[in-house]
Amino acid sequence: MPPKADINKAGWEQSEFPILCETCLGDNAFVRMSKQEFGRSCGTCARPFTVFRWNPGTGMRYKTTVICQTCAKIKNVCQTCLLDLEYGLPTQVRDTALALQNEAPTSEVNREYYAQNMESKLEGSRSLVDSSRASSAGKEMLKQLARTDPYYKRNRPHVCSFFAKGECNRGSECPYRHEKPVENELSKQNIQDRYHGRNDPVANKIMNTHAKNMGLTPPEDQAITSIFLTTLPAAATEESIRTRVVQSLPSLDQSQLKSVVHVAKSRCAFVNFKDRVSAELAAAAWASGFEVDGQAVGVKWGRSRPAAKTKPVEVEA
Repeated sequence: MPPKADINKAGWEQSEFPILCETCLGDNAFVRMSKQEFGRSCGTCARPFTVFRWNPGTGMRYKTTVICQTCAKIKNVCQTCLLDLEYGLPTQVRDTALALQNEAPTSEVNREYYAQNMESKLEGSRSLVDSSRASSAGKEMLKQLARTDPYYKRNRPHVCSFFAKGECNRGSECPYRHEKPVENELSKQNIQDRYHGRNDPVANKIMNTHAKNMGLTPPEDQAITSIFLTTLPAAATEESIRTRVVQSLPSLDQSQLKSVVHVAKSRCAFVNFKDRVSAELAAAAWASGFEVDGQAVGVKWGRSRPAAKTKPVEVEA
């Protein structure tokens, strides 16, 4: 019985060729692929899909698709590395720059149902990501950060775990790299965070580096959790500023926004967050510019409050 005729396999995906970026495909023009229908479950929606496996080049490791084509089209990402196909960036960077809201469910209850519904909407469409309504500052940020050239070094074999323990006896015949593994924030990555654009260490590093290059280096005082906005439009209100802040930070929980203090006379405002991580995320997102009511405004870090002066205590003799 064909998969589509079986009610239990109605949501399973069949495809003839994967959706890949140039880096994952490799520099070999005559690449050979193996195809296995329903070879594994999708890393995001858990539906069985057609798995492709290939070697991108000499001395590289075999690569395979990890998510289905429906999930890849929803986010416009590669089926293997989950990076954006147009800009070569993590989804968290792209969604933050374009102020795109993540609508894909993260719980196991609704994600398969959501994927099946989106599959019907994607017929005849390449992707659901629409960047036409993005602000000019967000588009400029993506132009500066875009990775247009392929980075084939990413296809190298993984580090040999036995070599790290000093137990590998295969020498030059070992298909893995004989290097000491580097433990840092980039060594803790997973498919769910990369796809949904939340707490992605690679995205955080890219955005923080960009913010520093644009003059928004986080202050040393960790108690500073506010962003100072200047040259606001004359018609701006506290409500319009709050609405724009929430729209520009789709990956930030609204409860992390503590308050917005608008000083209409000076045409400035303080955006206060509950923690330092949220403030750094806002600074990184607004590094290339921030618009309120269609007008570009200045973005600076807040300053630490001066220490309160204590009165000397008089001691009677």
